[in-house]
Amino acid sequence: MPRRSPDTRGLWLGIAAMAMFGMTLPMTQLATGTAAAPQFSPMFVTCARAVVAAGLSALWLLHGRAPWPTGRQAALLTVAALGNAVAYPLTLAWALRTGTSQHAAVITALAPLATSVVAALVLRQRVARGFWACAVAGCALVVAFSLWRSLQSGHGWRPAPADALLALGVLGASIGYVAGARITPALGAERVICWVTLAALPITLPGALLSWAAQPPLASVPASAWLGFAYVSLFSMWMAFFAWYRALAQGDAVRVSQLQLLQPFFAMLFAWPIHGQPVAASSLLFGVAVVGTVMLGRRLSAVGTAVNAAAPAPPAPPAGPPSPAGSTR
Repeated sequence: MPRRSPDTRGLWLGIAAMAMFGMTLPMTQLATGTAAAPQFSPMFVTCARAVVAAGLSALWLLHGRAPWPTGRQAALLTVAALGNAVAYPLTLAWALRTGTSQHAAVITALAPLATSVVAALVLRQRVARGFWACAVAGCALVVAFSLWRSLQSGHGWRPAPADALLALGVLGASIGYVAGARITPALGAERVICWVTLAALPITLPGALLSWAAQPPLASVPASAWLGFAYVSLFSMWMAFFAWYRALAQGDAVRVSQLQLLQPFFAMLFAWPIHGQPVAASSLLFGVAVVGTVMLGRRLSAVGTAVNAAAPAPPAPPAGPPSPAGSTR
């Protein structure tokens, strides 16, 4: 049986990660409840789930006798922690507490394009124009679908104050993804997310302790809220990142990031059994169209890379007089 290329493995790992991340929205809603029937506060869910993941991470690192990260690695881990463990989860939890998941999906649909731009700038990758055209088209499809769903539901869609914060959270997550992907080849995906959750502890642990006093009595919290909190702690904040950081590192961070376009459709798929919201045929059609833009963008990007690699090298400059000993050009 032929072995899959790193790019193919990155693709399938990215899809698996998006499936786990897709369940985050309905599970977060279970944990936080709604404005009419609140459960755990957004601040507590954001901080406490990261603390739980940090405890699991400490056990993982101790079991594997992982060495301490270097100074440069620690700096990138801090950036990833601020973006992935603090900024994005907190802004998403607040957005879901005050609005619908369809409303939040309009803003989070910008995540794949933002991640691609950040990856291209930070990693200094030249990407084919066809890829960017497909990335913008896929992003536009998801935004249009989210807006259409909001209008169909009767809630409408109007910009809210939380949207600006959520947009900043999306940008923070994109920067965090790229920072984590840069050190995954050296540390491994599992160690990266483990160190990220530990690096976030100076913020998440005090936040969890301070917000604990404002929580409702434990006896009044339904089992569904505990289930949602358990999922976002174990999968959304920990195991899903195992697959996602490895996908970004094994594949191409610019191209693999476009798989984030699938997250809203996974969220709607899982919202069916969790919240009783059936998946409409239009959702499937939009999902297929988005998958088409992702695959076409990957193909066009690969073609552009192959053409650049096959291009003849520029002629060497004419040789000049030899340099004096010990000098450099």
